[in-house]
Amino acid sequence: MESLRHAGSELVAVARGDTATHAHLRGRLVAVTVGALVLDVLGSTLMFLLERHVDRTDIHTIGDAAFFVTAQLLTVSSSMTNPLTAGGRVLDLVLELYAITVVATVAGSLGAFFLRRGHEREMAAAGPPGGVA
Repeated sequence: MESLRHAGSELVAVARGDTATHAHLRGRLVAVTVGALVLDVLGSTLMFLLERHVDRTDIHTIGDAAFFVTAQLLTVSSSMTNPLTAGGRVLDLVLELYAITVVATVAGSLGAFFLRRGHEREMAAAGPPGGVA
């Protein structure tokens, strides 16, 4: 129970940007989220324009395109067929590369955050340098 309380306080600290470490993680998470949302809107629009008139496509509406693009950005496969146009296939690859990069970036950011927080806690437990209180 104590670890859940500690995790909750760390989440709140990240949201508020309490320390430079918390603010750094918050900045990275916000940048990744905003980037993904912008890419989702632009990618959905472009995918709709590229695929909507192609025979045998599953993308007929902007909603279909938004579902497909969002699923790709979440690195989750859907039952929809892959894009059929050359432009749609290139866009699909860009979306998949972006999604993989985001997963790696977030994982690295979280790892760096936990490492820095561990160092901060060790320094706080050791007290001020030189042993002077």
